[in-house]
Amino acid sequence: MKEQEKAEIKRLSDMLDALNHKDVTVIQQGVTELIDQHMKEKEKLAAEIERLRNVRVSKLSVEAQKLAGLPFSREITKKEQADMGTLKKTVRGIVVVHPMTALGREMGLKVVTGYAKKAF
Repeated sequence: MKEQEKAEIKRLSDMLDALNHKDVTVIQQGVTELIDQHMKEKEKLAAEIERLRNVRVSKLSVEAQKLAGLPFSREITKKEQADMGTLKKTVRGIVVVHPMTALGREMGLKVVTGYAKKAF
Protein backbone atom coordinates (compact mmCIF):
# COMPACT_ATOMS: atom_id res chain seq x y z
CA MET A 1 0.00 0.00 0.00
CA LYS A 2 2.86 2.39 0.80
CA GLU A 3 4.29 2.00 -2.72
CA GLN A 4 0.88 2.75 -4.25
CA GLU A 5 0.56 5.91 -2.16
CA LYS A 6 4.08 7.02 -3.13
CA ALA A 7 3.37 6.31 -6.80
CA GLU A 8 0.10 8.25 -6.66
CA ILE A 9 1.77 11.24 -4.98
CA LYS A 10 4.53 11.13 -7.61
CA ARG A 11 2.00 10.93 -10.47
CA LEU A 12 0.01 13.88 -9.14
CA SER A 13 3.20 15.88 -8.53
CA ASP A 14 4.28 15.23 -12.12
CA MET A 15 0.89 16.41 -13.37
CA LEU A 16 1.14 19.56 -11.26
CA ASP A 17 4.65 20.18 -12.56
CA ALA A 18 3.43 19.80 -16.14
CA LEU A 19 0.66 22.32 -15.47
CA ASN A 20 3.17 24.76 -14.00
CA HIS A 21 5.24 24.50 -17.19
CA LYS A 22 2.12 25.18 -19.28
CA ASP A 23 1.43 28.40 -17.33
CA VAL A 24 3.36 30.59 -19.75
CA THR A 25 1.57 29.34 -22.87
CA VAL A 26 -1.88 29.53 -21.25
CA ILE A 27 -1.29 33.11 -20.07
CA GLN A 28 0.06 34.09 -23.49
CA GLN A 29 -3.14 32.81 -25.11
CA GLY A 30 -5.04 35.27 -22.93
CA VAL A 31 -8.30 33.27 -22.73
CA THR A 32 -9.59 33.98 -19.20
CA GLU A 33 -11.79 30.85 -19.05
CA LEU A 34 -8.79 28.70 -19.93
CA ILE A 35 -6.63 30.47 -17.32
CA ASP A 36 -9.33 30.00 -14.64
CA GLN A 37 -9.72 26.32 -15.51
CA HIS A 38 -5.94 25.91 -15.40
CA MET A 39 -5.71 27.52 -11.94
CA LYS A 40 -8.60 25.43 -10.55
CA GLU A 41 -6.96 22.25 -11.77
CA LYS A 42 -3.65 23.23 -10.17
CA GLU A 43 -5.40 23.95 -6.84
CA LYS A 44 -7.25 20.63 -7.01
CA LEU A 45 -4.03 18.70 -7.65
CA ALA A 46 -2.18 20.52 -4.86
CA ALA A 47 -5.01 19.76 -2.41
CA GLU A 48 -5.04 16.06 -3.36
CA ILE A 49 -1.26 15.79 -2.97
CA GLU A 50 -1.48 17.39 0.48
CA ARG A 51 -4.31 15.03 1.49
CA LEU A 52 -2.32 11.94 0.41
CA ARG A 53 0.75 13.14 2.29
CA ASN A 54 -1.33 13.67 5.45
CA VAL A 55 -2.78 10.16 5.14
CA ARG A 56 0.75 8.77 4.88
CA VAL A 57 1.90 10.74 7.95
CA SER A 58 -1.15 9.67 10.00
CA LYS A 59 -0.42 6.02 9.22
CA LEU A 60 3.12 6.51 10.44
CA SER A 61 1.80 8.23 13.53
CA VAL A 62 -0.42 5.25 14.37
CA GLU A 63 2.59 2.94 14.13
CA ALA A 64 4.74 5.33 16.19
CA GLN A 65 2.06 5.50 18.89
CA LYS A 66 1.83 1.70 18.99
CA LEU A 67 5.61 1.38 19.43
CA ALA A 68 5.77 4.12 22.05
CA GLY A 69 3.05 2.26 23.95
CA LEU A 70 5.17 -0.88 24.30
CA PRO A 71 6.38 -1.28 27.88
CA PHE A 72 10.11 -1.67 27.16
CA SER A 73 12.55 0.07 24.86
CA ARG A 74 16.29 0.62 24.81
CA GLU A 75 19.22 1.44 22.53
CA ILE A 76 20.52 -1.49 20.50
CA THR A 77 24.30 -1.86 20.94
CA LYS A 78 26.69 -2.11 18.00
CA LYS A 79 27.37 -5.76 18.85
CA GLU A 80 23.63 -6.53 18.83
CA GLN A 81 23.23 -4.63 15.55
CA ALA A 82 25.96 -6.77 13.99
CA ASP A 83 24.06 -9.95 14.88
CA MET A 84 20.46 -8.80 14.45
CA GLY A 85 19.22 -12.32 13.62
CA THR A 86 20.25 -13.68 17.00
CA LEU A 87 18.71 -10.70 18.78
CA LYS A 88 15.39 -11.18 16.99
CA LYS A 89 15.38 -14.91 17.81
CA THR A 90 16.10 -14.36 21.50
CA VAL A 91 13.66 -11.47 21.95
CA ARG A 92 10.34 -12.50 20.42
CA GLY A 93 8.27 -9.64 19.07
CA ILE A 94 11.05 -7.05 19.09
CA VAL A 95 10.70 -4.12 16.69
CA VAL A 96 13.94 -2.37 15.79
CA VAL A 97 13.67 1.22 14.53
CA HIS A 98 16.58 2.97 12.81
CA PRO A 99 16.77 6.77 13.22
CA MET A 100 17.17 7.34 9.45
CA THR A 101 13.88 5.67 8.50
CA ALA A 102 10.68 7.70 8.20
CA LEU A 103 9.37 6.17 11.42
CA GLY A 104 12.64 6.86 13.25
CA ARG A 105 12.72 10.49 12.09
CA GLU A 106 9.09 10.93 13.11
CA MET A 107 9.78 9.52 16.57
CA GLY A 108 12.85 11.75 16.89
CA LEU A 109 15.29 8.90 17.48
CA LYS A 110 19.03 9.53 17.59
CA VAL A 111 20.16 5.89 17.92
CA VAL A 112 18.92 2.47 16.76
CA THR A 113 16.24 1.54 19.28
CA GLY A 114 14.44 -1.70 20.03
CA TYR A 115 10.86 -1.91 21.32
CA ALA A 116 9.44 -5.03 22.95
CA LYS A 117 6.78 -6.23 25.39
CA LYS A 118 9.38 -7.74 27.74
CA ALA A 119 12.76 -6.48 28.95
CA PHE A 120 15.73 -7.62 26.87
